[in-house]
Amino acid sequence: MDLPESKELFSKLKIYTLLDLALIVPTSYNDCRLSDSLEVGKVQTVEVRVIDSSTFHGKFRVTFEHISTARRIYATFFKATAYHYQKFTVGSRHYIQGKVEIYKGYLQISQPRAIKEVGSIIPKYKTAIKESEFKKLIQTYITEANLYNEGLDSFEVASLLKLHFPATLEDIYKHDGVYKDEILSVLKFIEAYNHIKKLKNKRVDREPIDILDGSLNEFIASLPFKLTDEQNQAIVDIQKDLQNPKKATKRIVVGDVGSGKTMVILASVVMAYPKRAILMAPTSILALQLYDEAIKHLPSYIRVALVSQSSSKGDYRSADFIIGTHAILYKDDMPQASLVMVDEQHRFGTQQRAMLEAMVSCEDKRPHYIQFSATPIPRTQAMMDSAMVDVSLITTTPFEKDVTTKVISKSDFAPLLTHIQSEIEENHQVLIIYPLVEPSQQIPYKSLQESFEFWDSRFDGVYATHGKDKDKEAVLLEFREKGKILLATTVVEVGISLPRLTLIVIVGADRLGLATLHQLRGRVGRNGLKSWCYLYVNDTKNQRLQKFCTTTNGFDIARLDLEYRDSGDILDGTIQSGQKFRWLDMANDEEVIQKAKDRATML
Repeated sequence: MDLPESKELFSKLKIYTLLDLALIVPTSYNDCRLSDSLEVGKVQTVEVRVIDSSTFHGKFRVTFEHISTARRIYATFFKATAYHYQKFTVGSRHYIQGKVEIYKGYLQISQPRAIKEVGSIIPKYKTAIKESEFKKLIQTYITEANLYNEGLDSFEVASLLKLHFPATLEDIYKHDGVYKDEILSVLKFIEAYNHIKKLKNKRVDREPIDILDGSLNEFIASLPFKLTDEQNQAIVDIQKDLQNPKKATKRIVVGDVGSGKTMVILASVVMAYPKRAILMAPTSILALQLYDEAIKHLPSYIRVALVSQSSSKGDYRSADFIIGTHAILYKDDMPQASLVMVDEQHRFGTQQRAMLEAMVSCEDKRPHYIQFSATPIPRTQAMMDSAMVDVSLITTTPFEKDVTTKVISKSDFAPLLTHIQSEIEENHQVLIIYPLVEPSQQIPYKSLQESFEFWDSRFDGVYATHGKDKDKEAVLLEFREKGKILLATTVVEVGISLPRLTLIVIVGADRLGLATLHQLRGRVGRNGLKSWCYLYVNDTKNQRLQKFCTTTNGFDIARLDLEYRDSGDILDGTIQSGQKFRWLDMANDEEVIQKAKDRATML
């Protein structure tokens, strides 16, 4: 696909593979096959002879005789030009096309088109280049041999050729431009297969700086709890990666809220020892929490250091495990690491992640690289993404949470206040999420600023913070120890652990994606306490939120989110929007994607 004259056209069309081109299918077809019979209500191409013509009130009327049946067809040209008068002279023969109708008992075609060539079905394309140029590309590249070379089977090849070089429309459509099921299935498969192949080609594997094969036995035995099956499987996956002498690990571990990713992180550190591991976290609070967990659970011989803007502990220059925020990136004397991990990786820019990896790389060799995310993705997306980066999913939690989710409105406010009071009396904490900090006429909900006085005048221990608050981490830490009610924006979506938090109210929940709502709901009930999540909206009949109330698994939530929003791509950090597919349904086409992945793996 690299003929010089084609390169510029492919660039304009954003075509990178042969299947990209093949998937630009005709938007419609012009059926120029001659019809021997006449069918009312159908667009037909017929051969006719002019037997009469006249002009009436500016309209050019022509009487044709259908050659095959000798039946008369009456045609009217509403905006006739000199061309029409010269062309349709009595006795002349033509191929014309139009919709055959009956008017007052007579067959007629209104405004027929003269056709030069007949006998074929002409595909019509809409692209960023001239149609004649695009058709030339199709004729040059979309061949049986080229399609087989892409790894398609005979049925898939035949289906694509039918779309671009049709012999009959009955092979393509059920009715009225609706694709036959088998054609649609092929388009779904090829779309998935093409995407997976492109991801696979993007992957570049490098030799690891070190093979890491530290023993886990002592660490696992020392834990005061049993790891879940999926935690163990993720650890086994990583263990195999770290021992591969030919390619450095590239893995993302996606765990639901509270699924225990921290233990997988710590197990990875133990397997890396005596070599060094680095973990970058998005906030100082999260880095500190991970540091505390590391000190608590890691063997005492593993030296741990913390590097962040607000506090540092230990000597990172001699540590076996360095935990930090992006402050790590700006240390000139950061030692080389054999294992690099990033927690909540989508919160960092691609450039920051690349800086971290490059900083500790060794010439052509690379550190093992593991990303962690608490934002569940649909299984279908995980299947696709695994072509570019290995994926481990942790879909279960160590214990069953008891969280009741309910959609509420203004009429439920009095009982809500009573419930908040009772939770505070139990020494529990309450979190209220607002959609914005300052008042706005565009959003039909109160802001955090407008609401603070209401809560502060009725309850003790009310704290408030938001994304632009420079002191937000200090506020969160103080609230954890002393507070009763925290007013915040979605800044608390991922981060600080609040073990006494049992009630969350999300104001304007209808404005947030289900994945974000699930992250917020994950703030409560962390230690198994009975908890509640209230979704405060103006319209309680919101179907999307009602479904959310009865769905607790993050991966099911991610699938549900797909039904209401576009699919995201966790690989480049764009969670909210990403690859858009024309035919493939990421929410429901898991079997198609699995088949495409299996085929691409065999290449």
